[in-house]
This record gives sequence, structure tokens and C-alpha cells, in this order.
Amino acid sequence: MDKLKKVLSGNDEDEEEGIVTQISNSTTLSWSTRIKGFIVCFVLGVSLSILGSCLLFLKDGLVIFAVLYTFGNVLSLTSTCFLMGPLNQLKKMFAKTRIIATLLVIVMFILTLVCAFALKNTALAIVCCVLQFVALTWYSLSYIPFARDAVKKCFGACLE
Repeated sequence: MDKLKKVLSGNDEDEEEGIVTQISNSTTLSWSTRIKGFIVCFVLGVSLSILGSCLLFLKDGLVIFAVLYTFGNVLSLTSTCFLMGPLNQLKKMFAKTRIIATLLVIVMFILTLVCAFALKNTALAIVCCVLQFVALTWYSLSYIPFARDAVKKCFGACLE
């Protein structure tokens, strides 16, 4: 509000700053707004995924299921942009340690929609959704130190 008052009163001292700095300063969100945005986006994403799962068994529910489930997961994934910012999120997503997990998640998003729209194969679309869930879980574990190693050891011990 202070910036608006400065501009309207003619005391615009920000002319020495670059345009990128001005845009960055005017679009920054407070921490409480970021938390609220994250929560709303995440809860909406989870709700859409659950709603899509419930609508699977309706007539022609496959396309609705695939779209709502995938869009819900995309929304949940992008909710973290509120916490760390979109550019930082992209940098972290495509970091060396999680690029494979990120690509798997994106491929599973696409395959789920292809199975629903183009192939219209219910069983394959459900398999893709399960694999989408597994890929998202693996991706999420990449943010917790040593979590993927612990899961590998756990499943390795179970298979012995």
C-alpha cells in the first residue's frame, strides 16, 4: 500500500531500481499468505484426486477420473510453489538428484491422460494412476534426506 501511495503522490523513488526488482518487490507474498496459498492449493488438489477416484465408477467416468486425479496431483505438486517460489521449485525439480523422479512423474501424468482420452482403456488408466502415485511418492521422498535409501533398504530386506 505504501508503494501505491508513493506512486500516486509523485514520490516514486523506485525509478533507480531495475524493472525486475520492481516486479519482484511488488509480487512478493507474505509468509502467512504463502502458507494459506499452499494449504488451499494442496487441499484442493487432494480433494480433486479423491473426487476423481469416486467418479471412476460412473458411466463414462474414466475420462473424468483421469482428468481430476491427474489435475489434482498436478495442483498438489505445484502447491509448493507458494512456499519456495516457482523458479526455485523448477530448479529443485530438475536438480541432479531428482531429475529422473521428476521426469517419471511428468510421463505418468501424460500416460494417464493418453490412456483415458486416446486409448479409452480403463484398466491401463488405473495402472497409470497407481504408477503416478508411486512416482509422486518417490519424487516426494527425494526432499527428505536419506528417505529413498531407507525405502530401498526396507524393500530390499523384505525381498530377501
